[in-house]
Amino acid sequence: MLFGIALGSNLGDRAVNIQRGVEMLMERVPGIRLNGRARVYETEPVDCAPGTQAFLNTVIEVAADCLPHELHAHLKAIEQALGRPEQRERNSPRTLDLDLLYADDVVSDDPVLTLPHPRMHLRRFVLEPLADIRPELVLPGQKSSVAELLAGLE
Repeated sequence: MLFGIALGSNLGDRAVNIQRGVEMLMERVPGIRLNGRARVYETEPVDCAPGTQAFLNTVIEVAADCLPHELHAHLKAIEQALGRPEQRERNSPRTLDLDLLYADDVVSDDPVLTLPHPRMHLRRFVLEPLADIRPELVLPGQKSSVAELLAGLE
């Protein structure tokens, strides 16, 4: 199964946090393969408190023989291992944020995991790096490709 994962950091050594997150993911998930990796973008915080430091954001695509909920559990464990508290204010600063964007054409709307990610089509900091690696991708529930969604943003 192919999975898209967004990585973001705005605390500490942001580039190291992102690199370590990718390394930990590759170490934790048996048989995982890196399919694509976007460049890293520095972006202004969205819906965060005034004075919040800029983020570094990127997207990777991996192939893994696991279920979306299993991969999601690994992502949450990696966030915590790198210092992100499990209980936190929404949009608070973070050492590492890992969001599962999509899992092939799986659609999920349960309390633990919503797929595709519900706001990714509105967020330049997700669409721009995703367009680096999968511009033609059309996600379930969308009629436009990632590149078209990105072009439609202000």
